[in-house]
Amino acid sequence: MKQGILVAVLFLYGLSLYTGTGRVAVWTRRLGLLVHAGYIFYRGFSLGRLPLVGVHDTVLFYAFSAAGSAALVEWKQRVRGLSRRVYPVVLILVVVSLMSKRVDTPLPPILNTYWFELHVALSFISYALFTLGMGLGLLYLRENDPALERLQYSTILTGYSLFSLSMVFGGIWAQLAWGTYWLWTPKELWTTILWLYYSLYLHGRLVRGWFGRPVAWMGIAGFGIMMFLYLGVSLLMKSSHSFS
Repeated sequence: MKQGILVAVLFLYGLSLYTGTGRVAVWTRRLGLLVHAGYIFYRGFSLGRLPLVGVHDTVLFYAFSAAGSAALVEWKQRVRGLSRRVYPVVLILVVVSLMSKRVDTPLPPILNTYWFELHVALSFISYALFTLGMGLGLLYLRENDPALERLQYSTILTGYSLFSLSMVFGGIWAQLAWGTYWLWTPKELWTTILWLYYSLYLHGRLVRGWFGRPVAWMGIAGFGIMMFLYLGVSLLMKSSHSFS
């Protein structure tokens, strides 16, 4: 049954991509978001905690954050075509979640703190916003509308702010768990690299006056660094954040 719900989410998101940008696409996307949210709520209710541990739940939360944010920005800002750039990533994430083992055990003491939950939730919301930045960059490169590049900037700025806050909460969690605010592991190092990269993007955009296609490409490249930070480092390198 659980797998069937995710297959339904996958089908609805795929159908929304297939049907384009019309009313059918909008309503299948909304229905997919509703079913997706229901599954996450069900997981949290059945576990008695936020479902933010393990590949299955974290990837699914990231996918929902990206899908929901894209649909919201598309609706509020009247941006046509954003979901078509973001939802292919969402579909891949849902497939990864389907193929991953669920962690149904209670939180171990080292994770049983709201600092951990705040750290993880904000991290994935910022990942979703960086994904939107990628989608907006691709849309700008196609349509050459300056409003899209400005929207990419504001989206990445919001993601950067939340990501910075998640790093602060992660340091507090690390101090409670291991007695230090910083661990010299690949995850922490690549987190810093990602933060510095987007700092460079924002510095160039705000201080140096960069605009147009170069910064749009920077926003797209940042998504690649972010995905390596999340999946590449977590799967390939040993750290406190490694997937089992």
